[in-house]
Amino acid sequence: MAPDQTGKPKNRSKRNRETRVESILPKEGLVIGVIGAGAMGRGIAQVAATGGMTVLLTDSRPEAVADAVKSIKKALARLKEKGTLDQGAMDQALARIKPVQNVEQLSECRLVIEAVIEKLDVKQALLAQLEGIVSDDCIIASNTSSLSITTIASKCSHPERVAGFHFFNPVPAMKLVEVIDGLQTRSVVGDALMDVGRRMGREPVRIKDAPGFLVNQVGRAYTLEAAHLVSEGIATFEDVDAVMHETAGFRMGPFVLLDLVGLDVNHPATEAIYTQFYHEPRYRPSVLMQGRLDAGMLGRKTKRGFYDYSEQKDAAPAAEVKGASSSPYPVWVSKAEPAQAEKLIALLKTLDVKIEDGAKPSASALCLVTPLGDDATHCAVEQGLDAKRVVAVDTLLDLGKRRTIMSTPVTEASYVDAARALFSSDGVAVTVTRDSPGFIAQRIIAMIANIGASIAQNRTASAADIDKAVKLGLGYPHGPLGFGDALGAGTLHKILNNMQRRYGDPRYRSNLWLTRRAELGVSLTLQD
Repeated sequence: MAPDQTGKPKNRSKRNRETRVESILPKEGLVIGVIGAGAMGRGIAQVAATGGMTVLLTDSRPEAVADAVKSIKKALARLKEKGTLDQGAMDQALARIKPVQNVEQLSECRLVIEAVIEKLDVKQALLAQLEGIVSDDCIIASNTSSLSITTIASKCSHPERVAGFHFFNPVPAMKLVEVIDGLQTRSVVGDALMDVGRRMGREPVRIKDAPGFLVNQVGRAYTLEAAHLVSEGIATFEDVDAVMHETAGFRMGPFVLLDLVGLDVNHPATEAIYTQFYHEPRYRPSVLMQGRLDAGMLGRKTKRGFYDYSEQKDAAPAAEVKGASSSPYPVWVSKAEPAQAEKLIALLKTLDVKIEDGAKPSASALCLVTPLGDDATHCAVEQGLDAKRVVAVDTLLDLGKRRTIMSTPVTEASYVDAARALFSSDGVAVTVTRDSPGFIAQRIIAMIANIGASIAQNRTASAADIDKAVKLGLGYPHGPLGFGDALGAGTLHKILNNMQRRYGDPRYRSNLWLTRRAELGVSLTLQD
């Protein structure tokens, strides 16, 4: 290409760029550049090389590239030992990774992926530099996890060829990759990245540019609602982790997860998403996080976070409470939530408990209520029960793994002890919390579903891709919308409405996507 007056290669005409767009990423002999040889960059280089692509790997620190190649070699050797990669494939993949000294050597690349520090000015400067190096039909992709693709591309001469290509750490183990279209990204660019993602052995999902994209948005619900619960004095870290892991079936509790990721990574991302959404209450950070960040209690990397790892200790489990086989009081179950009462009565029958069947409890009965999104106090007052004898039971999930109960501020200790002993009499652990709208699991799951519904409502991604991305990227037992099918859209809607009424906080308002499908009695995954 002939240079222009600035000395830079002239850009091809728009017409020429359009006619060449279908051939921008050839099926054979594709050469890609990866800038940044840290954990993400080396992971991307590895999956690209095993996917048959030649990778030019560079970093501002030459030693980082050498370390990355060594790390990739070890990773591939482990795959060979496991029998998932043969010697020939291993040798071929390693041969495809070619260290280069600087970005100026990426001119032959048809795709360049940046995986540098998460700073907007650094990324913008790098992309501007790349435009003077690569050809006009080269795709430039950012592995950013939280910065707007539109904003990153805004300083480029040709933002239409810039897109997000967000992998998850560790890249070789995490199958998900988010393909993000900026406001000016041509559709064919995203199409090409979807194809390349599949060739790398990933499961790509297509997303419109939005704060936190998809997975990081949904992930806020899990950790933030847990943090708000603890900061309100409702439960301990251990309680929350035990309930969400054992009862709700999440791979790890939210505070174990935070310690694994590190607060220095999680909290700034949370603040960025909150700011970018112009302080949308659903993403409101918790004061619990900033204090621990300031104290340097970041998690496993500092050997102290929400748990102590100074002696390689695992997270401490919640205290197990086991009691007598029966209650010293007669037991009465409220029918205010008929379906939930039925589940509780079925459990009590297996515990060989005599249940009062009157419309009102006797004068000494242990009064059990089963609220959805409500607290024990409101149930007692609304139903005309003696609050000193009321204990609430969370019946939303499987009652055979761990059970959660809570009392009103005036429930007598003997009744709390009786309920705790009763529900632990078959050897199942019991978690006791302070009074709270929505217990632990109800609150967190409802918020996950609500944020997923918000993403669907905004058309950031399809309903199917939302659930696919969250299950792959976060390992949740259900996608956010899939929780509606598992638990009932109407149930989740009621939980949110009751929490909003009790808290008076728009944080808990039900998204219209969720509200409409709950009112219609259809799946949250229904795409309109």
